[in-house]
Amino acid sequence: MAITQAVANSFKKQLLEGKHDFQATSGSVFKMALYTSAATLSSATTVYATTNEVGNTGTYVTGGGTLVNIDPFVSSGVACVDFADLSFTGVTLTARGALIYNTSQSNAAVCVLDFGADKTATSGTFTIQFPAATTSAAILRIGNA
Repeated sequence: MAITQAVANSFKKQLLEGKHDFQATSGSVFKMALYTSAATLSSATTVYATTNEVGNTGTYVTGGGTLVNIDPFVSSGVACVDFADLSFTGVTLTARGALIYNTSQSNAAVCVLDFGADKTATSGTFTIQFPAATTSAAILRIGNA
């Protein structure tokens, strides 16, 4: 099994079809689910699934947590999307990666995150800290080739 960090291929097509709306106040609802190292997630992932998802613990429940959208912006020809950091409290879990998906579009996959190794919280807080909202670091970026 493997988790490979990637933007979902299906998301790229759906983006051009206008199916994902990242506006902060009126956009789609995006969630993030956590997965164990037994999961298989990659650019070929098309929808959220519960297979090998981290179990319910503390404030983490099946399906993960709702992300808070930060309005998209363009700088130096690069369009960027970011989310506020997401925390789960009172959890005991081990996660190897995550899936961001759009609940407003039948749980369509957006991107897979590979944490690089198992990350653990024991009776504590598990926080996903998103990178800076810049043209070189934002979680989702569309720029010149």
